[in-house]
Amino acid sequence: MDLTTLLQVLESTIRLSTPLLLACLAGLFSERAGIFDIGLEGKMLISAFFSAAVAYETGQVWIGMLAGIAASLGLSAIHGLASITFRGNQLISGVALNFLASGLTVLIAQDWYRQGGKTPTLEGGARFSEWSLPFADAVRDIPVFGPIYADLLSGHAPLVYIALLCVPLTWWVLFRTRFGLRLRAVGEAPEAVDTAGISVIRLRFVAVGICGVLCGIAGAYLATGLQPFFGKEMTAGRGYIALAALIFAKWRPWYALMACLLFGFLQAVALRFQNIDLGAFVVPVQVMDALPYILTVVILAGFVGKAIPPRAGGEPYAKER
Repeated sequence: MDLTTLLQVLESTIRLSTPLLLACLAGLFSERAGIFDIGLEGKMLISAFFSAAVAYETGQVWIGMLAGIAASLGLSAIHGLASITFRGNQLISGVALNFLASGLTVLIAQDWYRQGGKTPTLEGGARFSEWSLPFADAVRDIPVFGPIYADLLSGHAPLVYIALLCVPLTWWVLFRTRFGLRLRAVGEAPEAVDTAGISVIRLRFVAVGICGVLCGIAGAYLATGLQPFFGKEMTAGRGYIALAALIFAKWRPWYALMACLLFGFLQAVALRFQNIDLGAFVVPVQVMDALPYILTVVILAGFVGKAIPPRAGGEPYAKER
């Protein structure tokens, strides 16, 4: 593999990792507060649809992204009411939201656009354009460093850089602020937080809200950055892979970045190398498409080790009287 091909694969890795990373960080906030969220997939999907639809109607991609975030927050509010206020089963609530988003997006898309459950193709200001980093063109001809900077690091949609910046921001918020300390305490020992006079319910709703915002950005990127339209089930299991990456990262932001880059790399390799001819036989394209999901299971089963979730995760909290 020459340098050009390697850079192309790595560039695809960054692009494909972005929605995974945002969804993984979303799940990190929620689960650190003790709320398991299987509904990452549904939040991304409904955000992708409303982002694409509103961006198409208004011609403004940022307005579309805000619409996607609002839609994702709507599902987060439902999940919060079900699992926090009414103390329902968090896993069932998340799965129900996934089914709701899956059916609702196709139904509305078909009713609005009559294109088989997809939106029209976005053009111009209705989709995210690529940003060039400073001096990218000037250093392009420098051996090795130039192509890495100009072709690999530069030329991505703004949400890619926002996702990367969210990693150190998440680490700082969770491990260097009073809010982060309280949020992690809610996921470990909510009764102790309650005894200190801090509202467990409020903190968990805030965490679920942050989760909704990040999933909204992830879905917006899928439909207005990674692809120029919304398509039926376009999340393609990314929400579940993000949950797998979260377990693989053991609920830590920097490990989450590495896990998402790994899964993004597997997807990039599967897209780049299809119908591989090994001489004796040809590897079918279906095998390459399934490779990221197969390796996800293998990695989780054999290489993660002991991953201990927050002790109060998945458990509804009732204030003692």
